[in-house]
Amino acid sequence: MTQPPICQGPDPQPRRPKHAMPAGVVDCHCHVFEDQSRYPLVAARSYTPPLATLSDYLAMCEVLGIARTVQVNASVYGFDNSVSLDVIAELGQKRARGVAGVAPDVSAREIERLHKGGIRGVRLSTMVKGYGGTELIDAIAAKIKPYGWHVQLHVDKCAELVPLEQKLLDCPTPLVFDHLGRVRGGDSVNAPGFQALLRIIRQRNDCWVKISSWYRLSDSGPPHFTDIKPLVEALVAARPDRLVWGSNWPHPVWDGPMPNDGGLLDLFCEWVPDAAIREQILVTNPARLYGFE
Repeated sequence: MTQPPICQGPDPQPRRPKHAMPAGVVDCHCHVFEDQSRYPLVAARSYTPPLATLSDYLAMCEVLGIARTVQVNASVYGFDNSVSLDVIAELGQKRARGVAGVAPDVSAREIERLHKGGIRGVRLSTMVKGYGGTELIDAIAAKIKPYGWHVQLHVDKCAELVPLEQKLLDCPTPLVFDHLGRVRGGDSVNAPGFQALLRIIRQRNDCWVKISSWYRLSDSGPPHFTDIKPLVEALVAARPDRLVWGSNWPHPVWDGPMPNDGGLLDLFCEWVPDAAIREQILVTNPARLYGFE
């Protein structure tokens, strides 16, 4: 059997952003990968992560001015959310929340345990193995609705949102769309999937989009990723109150030149030049979404 590829690690020297960060910035999308002897990986996975510890992550946060974190339990752990629960326990729930991977037959007792541990959503993915995909939206939503959790969707291609549009409009739980809805920069704002995303967030008041991981979606490439700017501007024009930001640290499943986290945050600030809207996206919106004080 082919072994899952081993990912490169993040840039070990993040640059301090040129833009001043507001107090209480929330990183809404990141992962921690600790010692695999303590947190084993599932065999059926899409990649093998680098060692990217909590201490490494916190060092990056210190440089960038990130105060709070949302740990997205990576697909390589399947339905074992131990690493995220342990990070939340170490940092405390005033500073950390999590998004889990759960089986469609997960028990109410297990959801209750995860909720007490700081989990506030469930991720589904059609791109990476480990969670289950969009075919599980109904089953997962029914399980998590009593707890006020959201379904987080990580699609492989933005076009997948077109046939799902009505289902997503009818979903009984809040929705969070990973990584700009996974639209490619070269597809532009007019891509049918991106237009479906815009319609959904305009019509629903409980849907959110993460501005994150755009370096892997850009066709124009580094250092400016110019084809991503119009996409971010369209989202800001549509629903600035329903956008959040994420570092995607330590950038798993990326085989291109490793971006610098400070440089990525600066690009976000350049694409969102209004300081009040930036604070809304970096602080206010995620505090509301994940239940931070």
